[in-house]
Amino acid sequence: MNPRSPRSRRGASLALLAIAGLTGAALTGCAPGSAAPVAQNDVEVSTELTTDPVQLTIADETGFPVTDKLTEEFTKQHPNVTFTINRDTFQNLTANAPKLLASSTPPDLIRLPTLGDTVRDGLVANLDPYFDAYGWSAWPASQLAPLRMNDQGVRGSGSLYQLGLGYSITGIYMNTTLASRLGIDSPPQTLAELEADMAKAKAAGILPIMAGDKDGVVNFVVQAAMNQYVDKDQFLSWMFNEPGARYDEPGNVEGAELVRKWADAGYFPSDINAIDYFTFTSRFSAGEGLFTFNGNWEAANYQKALGSNVEFFLVPPAEAGANHVAMGAANSFSVAAKSPHINEIVYFLNWVHTDPTARQIIVDVTGASPGGDPAEALPTVQPGSLIENALKMSAQIGAEDGQVDFMANTTAGIYAGSIIPESQLLVTSQITGQDFVDRVQKFYESEVGTK
Repeated sequence: MNPRSPRSRRGASLALLAIAGLTGAALTGCAPGSAAPVAQNDVEVSTELTTDPVQLTIADETGFPVTDKLTEEFTKQHPNVTFTINRDTFQNLTANAPKLLASSTPPDLIRLPTLGDTVRDGLVANLDPYFDAYGWSAWPASQLAPLRMNDQGVRGSGSLYQLGLGYSITGIYMNTTLASRLGIDSPPQTLAELEADMAKAKAAGILPIMAGDKDGVVNFVVQAAMNQYVDKDQFLSWMFNEPGARYDEPGNVEGAELVRKWADAGYFPSDINAIDYFTFTSRFSAGEGLFTFNGNWEAANYQKALGSNVEFFLVPPAEAGANHVAMGAANSFSVAAKSPHINEIVYFLNWVHTDPTARQIIVDVTGASPGGDPAEALPTVQPGSLIENALKMSAQIGAEDGQVDFMANTTAGIYAGSIIPESQLLVTSQITGQDFVDRVQKFYESEVGTK
């Protein structure tokens, strides 16, 4: 591979103020009207926290410690409220959420990456009354739009059914020790430069991409590639289940085929389908792999493991100078409609967005934007840290209008039922990019129909 001239580093002058609430696409959420629905279970909406002892239960995914830190701090401030956190893998939690919410003892709050049929089935609380009571109209509409659903089951508008515990952005982490050994002095600015760097690594006996797909997380790579070719708004229309939107678009095929090409070239671990999320993050933290595709929630962990020998940057576009596109979303949670403590758990959610210590926890633990009212004071971050860079990346994606949701959030069953098994075949070169998108589209239609 011919050496190329040093690349200029991406500017880092974007104001951090811009990151507050930058999540979702350029969609305008419909604020609740004057005739907002009543709260579930005939609960009288209150923004005052009870002084009675309350035990709240949260169902969360494994590897998401921010809920531990937030609940510890909340109990410290409000000793009458204690929490139990039950954890399961992302795919199990996604698949089992409807059953958990429908049970006689549902969790008060549940990590719910996609609403699916939970709104239609009356399983999650409509938060419109609290939107009014707490004054969430001061929050950016684009922050809340992906957390809304209308009467036709289309996300992006309608009533509010979720809030986030942090608002994420994804990109690529680079081991700069390995990069320096390969003569790579800065992040790639195009997909072609990224591929050239991976080819250098492979030729030198260094793993180009640390990734795993036992639990489907190679889709950070798959969707990152697709994002650079498919029309962003078209992709979002499909993810939001808009009538007529399709997954089998040429851009998605091109992105999936690029990933298959990387698999053919040996850019992934040979045992990729035996590697789960914890293992691939641990192996990159231990120094294995030039690149890894992941989100800002790992910034603090990678910084702790690799110190100054790691960089975090946005996935480069296919064409030089083009705007960036990146997955990002609220770390979305819903309140169970059958919860006996709706007022208390919504008070907690509002506190996460407004309390200075809680907002600092979100940034320190996840590297994500805390969201909420942009007028709120921003948490402090260490200058030059990966978390500081992650916040700047969020600002840049917001300025470029380049954020899209995760395709795994499209329907309740699509991640475990189609994306995981098909990606396992894709990254081992057993199917083509066209096969991949055709199969995912077919599964999608089995869940939502062709509309």
